[in-house]
Formats: sequence, structure tokens, C-alpha cells
Amino acid sequence: MTANQFRRIALSLPEALESEHMGHPDFRVGGKIFATLDSPETGWAMVKLTPEEQAVLVSAKPEMFVPVSGGWGLKGATNVRLSRAEASNVRDALICAWRLRAPMRLATPS
Repeated sequence: MTANQFRRIALSLPEALESEHMGHPDFRVGGKIFATLDSPETGWAMVKLTPEEQAVLVSAKPEMFVPVSGGWGLKGATNVRLSRAEASNVRDALICAWRLRAPMRLATPS
């Protein structure tokens, strides 16, 4: 997966916007970051998940998903190795991250 493919998936989510934080692109909904690119470096991305969601993804696809080091990782921040990423898994992770940050009116199924 390329950074542009990651970007397209992130921006396909309702009301998702691209911005910048600490020198790298980020994706926000309702003003809250749910994913970033080039974090920790080019070729990687990050999604903000729950610790439980993170554990499932890291266990199922350790070549693709890696906990962020330190405290952020303990809270569910998860790096995505783009060179090994599969679109369906990344889409699922981005949807989970988006739902956690989206306003209730968007995230709650009707």
C-alpha cells in the first residue's frame, strides 16, 4: 500500500479532513486526529485504536501492525507498515479509529 492509498481510504470516511501535525500529514474528524502518515517515518502510518483493537490487529497481522512505542502505544496508538499493508485490513483499522474520534451523530449507526 502507498501513502496515497492510505490517504484515499482515510479521506473517504465521512467528514474526514487532512491537516498537519508535528511535520506530517494527519487525518481528523470533528477536529480530532484518528490517523497520521509518515509516523514514525516515511513508509509508515499510525491509527488511534483502543488497546483491545490494537491487540487483535497486532496478533493477527504482526508484519503489518505494530504498537507505537511508549505510552501512546499502551493507549492503542498503532503503527502501520505500509509496504506490508493490505487495503482491507487498513480500511478496517481506519474505520475503527475514525469511529472512536467521530462525533456521535456520525459514529452512531441509525
